[in-house]
Amino acid sequence: MIHTPPGSWPTPGHEYLQSSRFLDSAHPAVHRFAWSAIGTARTKVEKAVTLFYRVRDGWRYDPYSVRLAPKPHTASHVLTVESAYCIQKAILLAAAARAVGIPAALGFSDVENHLSTEKLKAAMGGKTVVLHHGYALLLLGGRWVRAAPAFNIELCRRFGVRPTEFDGRSDAVLQQYDAKNRLHMEYRRDHGYFSDFPAERVFADLRAAYPAEFFTGGEPPERFDEGHRAG
Repeated sequence: MIHTPPGSWPTPGHEYLQSSRFLDSAHPAVHRFAWSAIGTARTKVEKAVTLFYRVRDGWRYDPYSVRLAPKPHTASHVLTVESAYCIQKAILLAAAARAVGIPAALGFSDVENHLSTEKLKAAMGGKTVVLHHGYALLLLGGRWVRAAPAFNIELCRRFGVRPTEFDGRSDAVLQQYDAKNRLHMEYRRDHGYFSDFPAERVFADLRAAYPAEFFTGGEPPERFDEGHRAG
């Protein structure tokens, strides 16, 4: 796995087009999804934009769906569920992009949710900072652009949040302010970019930061190595 540190862009190469452990773009289900989703789109920008909205609005964002196990973080698995959280949706978008010939990576940042609900805040142990918010990084027109498909349009309308829009040329990240111009999402720390999902690193950080019940519903957390063998 290639890690590009904050402040730098990945060097384009085959690693960002090939199928990987989590971005399993060669999986038949991922391949079918990607090519079906792009429809009549022809250019890479058109394909990327179409895939972004298909992933953004095709899966309901669910921050309570986080499980510290590898299998739920494969693109092929995300296709089998109806809701997902930011990392899973980013993985699916990046894998689908690779399936149609668009180089893709994953980016991670810590963000503070200034409008977090009391329910979510309590589940996260009173914290409002979300570690390792995940998004896709796509190589389009000779440059890398960020694409965060986390919040589906229905959720945005329900909570008065400005939806993240993507034109394939500019970064599409979480909105800093909501529809009432209240401070919403604030990016705190950048972790750089990865050619695949750095599961062990992310799981360790999340496990150390939040109550176990947030991931398991009260069950003991699954060890990474056990989940890798099972997944």
